[in-house]
Amino acid sequence: MWGLARARLRALPGPLQGAILMTIAAGAFAGMNVLIRALSFELHPFQISFLRVVGSLVFMLPWLAHAGISALASASHKLYLSRTIVGYISMLCWFTSLAILPVSEATALSFTSPLFATAAAALLLGEIVRARRWTATIVGFLGAMVVIRPGFQAVELAHVLVLVSAALGGWNAITVKQLTKTDAPNVIVIYMTLYLTPVSLLPALFVWQWPSLEAWLMVALLGLCGTIGHQTFTRALAVCEASYVLPFDFARLPMVAFIAYFAFAETPDPWTWVGGGIIVASTVYIARREAKLSRLTPPAATASETGTVAKRPDPAQAGAKGVE
Repeated sequence: MWGLARARLRALPGPLQGAILMTIAAGAFAGMNVLIRALSFELHPFQISFLRVVGSLVFMLPWLAHAGISALASASHKLYLSRTIVGYISMLCWFTSLAILPVSEATALSFTSPLFATAAAALLLGEIVRARRWTATIVGFLGAMVVIRPGFQAVELAHVLVLVSAALGGWNAITVKQLTKTDAPNVIVIYMTLYLTPVSLLPALFVWQWPSLEAWLMVALLGLCGTIGHQTFTRALAVCEASYVLPFDFARLPMVAFIAYFAFAETPDPWTWVGGGIIVASTVYIARREAKLSRLTPPAATASETGTVAKRPDPAQAGAKGVE
């Protein structure tokens, strides 16, 4: 049945495939975030991070056994290493913040990833970001301030951790897009788990406690959701422009709000929706603007012709966070 569904999906046009895959990824990540919040009542974020990685690895092992070790051939290990370091720090910040903040509030703030990617493209990679995108970026960060409301409520460390996670996740998503040019989605996902397993084990050992049976069941679901989320996210970026599939990732906010309402009786306040809406509008505008400029710039243009000192990264690639 799964093979038939996959064949039918591949028969669809690229943009439709991307939309379906990104929506599935949004649902998987929404479920994953709620599970992380539930596990945080019993386990330390360091241990949850390790168990989440191991859970994903377990679900990927059957594919590796079928494909063989030769399927892991890749020349991009420097990218994988940088993704591991950045991704692990981002994941720790994210998991810690989910243990403190309402899930909907944390999710709304996490959508700032593309805004950080746009700023990084200009400040670190030399891309020329003109007034329209700078304005949209500033407006997006103002949306984050609407969610946090400094001066009207206490700004917690968890708010800072979400923004740090979003910034690192934005850069991490750019790395994923680069990897899709050379490696298959399954290879990208399994290398992430192979690299992250030993990295996440050491901190987990210092806070380890044996999970309850209920926690083990949630860990299994966490691994399943993580695998599905990263698989579909990576494939969505591989089959379609990130600027097109980006808006579908924002379905995570209503999805996570719906689940958290029944799981934890959490009701997002109106400011979370208002601020989240501003962030979403800003990031969608940046993605569309970036796609338009990319089509106007000749692919073979040199740095002197485009006015940049590096190849233009697509900030829209940061849409589905590498924080999970």
